[in-house]
Amino acid sequence: MEKKNLCVAFSTQKGGAGKTTLTVLVASYLHYVKGYDVAVVDCDYPQYSIAEMRDRDLRMATEDERYKAMAYEQFTRLNKKMYPVVRSLPEKAAETGRTLMQKGKYDFIFFDLPGTVNKEGVIYTLSLMDYIFSPISADRVVLESTLRFASRLKEKIVDAGKSRIRGLHLIWNMVDGREKTELYAVYEQVIETLGLNVLKTFLPDSKRFRRELPAGRKALFRSTVFPADRSLLKGSNLEPLVDEILVIANK
Repeated sequence: MEKKNLCVAFSTQKGGAGKTTLTVLVASYLHYVKGYDVAVVDCDYPQYSIAEMRDRDLRMATEDERYKAMAYEQFTRLNKKMYPVVRSLPEKAAETGRTLMQKGKYDFIFFDLPGTVNKEGVIYTLSLMDYIFSPISADRVVLESTLRFASRLKEKIVDAGKSRIRGLHLIWNMVDGREKTELYAVYEQVIETLGLNVLKTFLPDSKRFRRELPAGRKALFRSTVFPADRSLLKGSNLEPLVDEILVIANK
């Protein structure tokens, strides 16, 4: 299938909602497991969390014998390199993306943007996305903040025809399995009245999403060099999430 340089962002204006973690997990799974060609533009200035993670991953893969062997085996088997992670200022994100496209063809280019739409260039960059996925949780503050963000995007940009956005979707994140499903049904009724939609796949509340495993552990979950280890995939819902995204993106 011809590569389309689909631009995707996991975006919200609420910090700690999981957008960076989701970007890394989905990008790595698509690139290293599903065989798609992926690139990441890290616009989350000034912390550049994904670019910093790549630096740590590279040190681990070159200094630790176990991970060095894992990296050699993986790249030999796949016959493909690590996906590029490029730093960019938010206002320069579109230019950075175009430069990437000139250098190579990608199936997906992920943009990790700051957690505020007030920073220069964020709204414009979001308008250039093909798909936006906004993580939400049952926390009232997080939910209300993200719904305001998504509603604003839908009304001011998508519905106004001022973007290339094909889809704007919410994702339930940090779902506590002990919570009653009626709570989510009520929230989804509110979401539906706003004209927004939620993915069927939800992500559980699990510590594995919130930390990188230290060197010396065999199993890795969040990494830019390796996909999530299969032993940690069970119960994470990462696989069905990626499959649902691929269906939405017609991939």
